[in-house]
Amino acid sequence: MRRKIPSLQALACFEAAARHQSYTRAAQELALTQGAVSRQLTALEDFVGVALFKRTRHGVTLTQRGRDYAAQVALRLKALEQDTLEVMSTQGRGSVLHLAAVPTFATRWLIPRLPDLKRAQPDLTVHIETRTRPFLFADTPFDAALFAGTPGQVGQWAGTQATQLLDEVVLPVCHPGLLQGSDKRLPEALAGLPLLQQSTRPEAWRQWFEAQGVAAPQALSGARFELFSMTVAAAVHGMGLALVPRLLIDSELARGDLVVACERPLANQRAYYLVRPDGRDNPPATQIFLDWLVQSVQNAPRVTRTPVG
Repeated sequence: MRRKIPSLQALACFEAAARHQSYTRAAQELALTQGAVSRQLTALEDFVGVALFKRTRHGVTLTQRGRDYAAQVALRLKALEQDTLEVMSTQGRGSVLHLAAVPTFATRWLIPRLPDLKRAQPDLTVHIETRTRPFLFADTPFDAALFAGTPGQVGQWAGTQATQLLDEVVLPVCHPGLLQGSDKRLPEALAGLPLLQQSTRPEAWRQWFEAQGVAAPQALSGARFELFSMTVAAAVHGMGLALVPRLLIDSELARGDLVVACERPLANQRAYYLVRPDGRDNPPATQIFLDWLVQSVQNAPRVTRTPVG
């Protein structure tokens, strides 16, 4: 049975014209003439039986149906491109793991260890994209995800199974120049220093000071950053105190770029997990990657939680 699928050339012209809101710019991007793009789009509208563009004095704009269709076509073309690049990159050899990961953990903990995985599993290729929140595996190409959260948060991720890897020990750190005198390492003194805020955890400083029994009227104030890597960079440059997982700043602590301002962690019970879709056969690459992760965690130096109080 013949599928109801337009030509790939027509879809590529449509996606480019929709993105630019211009036939001319789409033609320039695709190295075609404007007339060729126009003919492809006319043929596409005839094929679907729906007007996708409205012609105006200033060019073209998408109709509502065109806008909805463009969003879907862009996703399908991107997925097709990724599939093609995957085939080209492996040339039929080895296996591929598509991994979603929280960004700073991927950059600072996972990627420095991937050469060890490559030596142990030379035929395994790992593709990584960043995700900070749970998603439906059925709607993505991902085989697994590295996720940070509490057991309750992970347990609410529908249709998945999770393996806990590392506890998250979150400590206040800063540039050594921000601490002048031993009294500055007391929670009461830290309340008067500039605080760097993590936008994904807006209550963290308030929770930390409450756990210490310290009043901190400015606990919600201060420069706000989306990623831990940004917060760490701001702390290294002396902008204020950062409340970050210790395992993400091993290099900065070793070099002396940052120091622990107070050895009292935030008791948030968060950890890092490998999450996999449940109820379907996971590719062998996922199990290979999980086994390697567990071994890497076991071989890593253990950091225990410091009692609060």
